[in-house]
Amino acid sequence: MDLKITGKVTQILEVQSGEGKNGTWRKQEFILQTEGDYPKDVCIIQWGDNIDQFAIKEGERLTTHIDIQSREFKGRWYTDIKAWRIEREGDAAARPQAQQGKAQPAGPGANFPDDEGSDSSMDFDDDLPF
Repeated sequence: MDLKITGKVTQILEVQSGEGKNGTWRKQEFILQTEGDYPKDVCIIQWGDNIDQFAIKEGERLTTHIDIQSREFKGRWYTDIKAWRIEREGDAAARPQAQQGKAQPAGPGANFPDDEGSDSSMDFDDDLPF
């Protein structure tokens, strides 16, 4: 499932870092204000090298591809919204038209070779709303 949120970056919080059992970690949170009649502020986390790779700036309009994860700690549940891909306004227009209708890999690190000319079940051209 590819979840996306589109909006404007209204705030970028300080980078946090620390040491864990798997080594040093870094994370940065930013606030994305959604569009529409009733805009919402959503706090999104970017981890590690994505902080430098995405290089987001306040005021930018972005589409953020996200994963949502919840975890329990001492009887309370906490939910994180993690960015794994960022598209800036105009990025989709820069892609070749042939690539826009193709399904994309389902997460970070899922870069599979493109089988041009093959009969792929991942090409969807129907108008279903889901």
